[in-house]
Amino acid sequence: MTILVTGATGKLGRLVIDSLLEHGAEPRSIVAGARDTAKAADLAERGVRVVPLDYGDAATVGAALEGVDSVLLISGSEVGSRIAQHQAVIDAAKAAGVSKFVYTSAPKATTTDLVLAPEHKATEEAIAAAGLPAVILRNNWYTENYADQARKSETGVIVASAGEGRVASASRKDYADAAAVVLLEDGHIGSVYELGGDIAWNFHDLAAAIAEISGRPVEYRSLTTEEHAAALQAAGLDAGTIGFVTTLDADIRDGALADTDGTLARLIGRPTTPLVDGLRALI
Repeated sequence: MTILVTGATGKLGRLVIDSLLEHGAEPRSIVAGARDTAKAADLAERGVRVVPLDYGDAATVGAALEGVDSVLLISGSEVGSRIAQHQAVIDAAKAAGVSKFVYTSAPKATTTDLVLAPEHKATEEAIAAAGLPAVILRNNWYTENYADQARKSETGVIVASAGEGRVASASRKDYADAAAVVLLEDGHIGSVYELGGDIAWNFHDLAAAIAEISGRPVEYRSLTTEEHAAALQAAGLDAGTIGFVTTLDADIRDGALADTDGTLARLIGRPTTPLVDGLRALI
């Protein structure tokens, strides 16, 4: 079996390849698709086959899929362009007749109001329309998304407009292990997995975790959306970024990232990485 991992030089892609190898996959059975193959030189040194794959270049996508049995489509990072980019991979996978197509989506992508969900929803619909034998991994938030806040704890204050909303985050390693399991095991076709950390935490918990790591008191200061926007503007952020951040916090406040049912832990066969441990590993 040959497995193609797209976005292989990204943070998640590299971890998936690590996990595939840890789970016993032969290096030569893994194809690492990368826009800049020079950045994957270390993967080639480990015996992984590295191929050019640019979501925006359909020719590279088609060539990367030649002889591939399973595909992990890691969602692109260019918001606003991802539907077309993902469609190129979907079309090539259908033409190649792959036996398993795995996609990293967003929580409750087809029903949520989460600001990031629309492109994931469209991608899931395109996968279904293509009739691919698919597995959907709806990854909740990454603990790594709060690394900057953990590193910049000197002020002793975390500000957000998420209210008492909770986030069922897990580490990228947890999600990477789940992807590896789904790719390597028989079955899973047709499954849609809602993946999240074992514990949904709020921003008071985040402050406490950062305080434990830093050894300094840290508190969470809850702002209204308007107060948060003003603070971000004062910090020099542009209007688009301000709108995204405050909308995301409103989504969190409304519970968009709070659900967890243990599916991720069951897939990987261990508890997910606790918030404090995930943050400590980053700093």
